Amino acid sequence: MRGDLELIAGLINPGARVLDLGCGEGELLNHLQRDKRVNGYGLDRDAENIRTCVSKGVNVIEQDLDQGLDNFAKDSFDMVVMTDALQAVKEPRQLVRDMLRVGEECIVTFPNFAHWRCRAQLALKGVMPVSEQLPHSWFDTPNIHLCTFADFEQLCKTESINIIQRRVVDANHQEKAFINWAPNFFGTYAFYRLGKSACS
Repeated sequence: MRGDLELIAGLINPGARVLDLGCGEGELLNHLQRDKRVNGYGLDRDAENIRTCVSKGVNVIEQDLDQGLDNFAKDSFDMVVMTDALQAVKEPRQLVRDMLRVGEECIVTFPNFAHWRCRAQLALKGVMPVSEQLPHSWFDTPNIHLCTFADFEQLCKTESINIIQRRVVDANHQEKAFINWAPNFFGTYAFYRLGKSACS
């Protein structure tokens, strides 16, 4: 299993009710169903991904994340997961709100646009960064809301979203001591485990 999905799987309790937004080929849910006996559903809009999920026995619903989650009732899930898609949806703030409406907690992961390599490309070359984590040119990227860890944490503060846990990793999804010295400078990806505010 991919390194980022292993990190996410470690944050999910056995037997949990899980919703995976943009589930792809169902790798995470397949693992969780097999190893943690979760009751899981995935959302994806790609027909080939959906066929692959079905072939694995993963419950999947064809749905575009930009449609929101109005078809799910409040607190339907223990955990709602969105891996590497925050930057590609039209209304990321509303989607995170929705995730915490339908789930007790959620996990959000995304690449850091403030990583030192991105800063260097902008400063030294004057062009939008292209990297392994952000591989598209500015004119064909699916990413429409690039953000930094600091941006996301400010959003959480504004929305009174509780950051339960943050894990910052390198390009290989490994945690390194030096990253914690300046996470927004050295971190490539972040994993945020979020909860409802006290007043929710």
